[in-house]
Amino acid sequence: MWARQFLLMQLGIASLRACRAFVTAPTFHGRMVSTASSALFSTPDLSPPSVVLDRVFETDNRPIILFDGVCNMCNNAVNLAIDWDPKNRLRFCALQSNVGRALLQFHGREADDISSIVFVTQNGAFTKSDAVLGITEELNPLPFLPLRPFSKLATLVVPSFLRDLIYDGVADNRYSIMGKRNECRFDADGEFDDKFLDDRLAES
Repeated sequence: MWARQFLLMQLGIASLRACRAFVTAPTFHGRMVSTASSALFSTPDLSPPSVVLDRVFETDNRPIILFDGVCNMCNNAVNLAIDWDPKNRLRFCALQSNVGRALLQFHGREADDISSIVFVTQNGAFTKSDAVLGITEELNPLPFLPLRPFSKLATLVVPSFLRDLIYDGVADNRYSIMGKRNECRFDADGEFDDKFLDDRLAES
């Protein structure tokens, strides 16, 4: 119970900060990108999903979190993950981006499926509660409080169908809980460039 309350408190704090992560899709050179931008989502010359996957892990083996780019709750969680990732173990990408869509397709999902967060590693992709627990293993909210043991315990103790039931309850209502945004300016000074995938990796 205390862990849930602590997480909700941190999400609230994240929502009060200026948006440091893009909300709808990757930005280019500090510019703001709208969800209505056809230039982002209908680029005519895109590489096959397998090629995009190879490029994503060619020089960087860090796992990737694919998140709903227009969901306020999801973006607050991304901000929280950035704070809790002092060792820079994670990368991020919007599900709606060309790279995100390619990674979805490679792992057998529909390109426009934004129903679940996806945790992409070199060994495969995980969704729903498995994705959340995989991400949690990489987080360290405090130097003396790594979350890996709690994640391992939850994986062993709580059945996956029950974990997914809880996840679906939150995911299905995420827009009504914290709403949606159309656009948000991503970190203009480049502080988090190393954490977000460049959508040009999907271009042919």
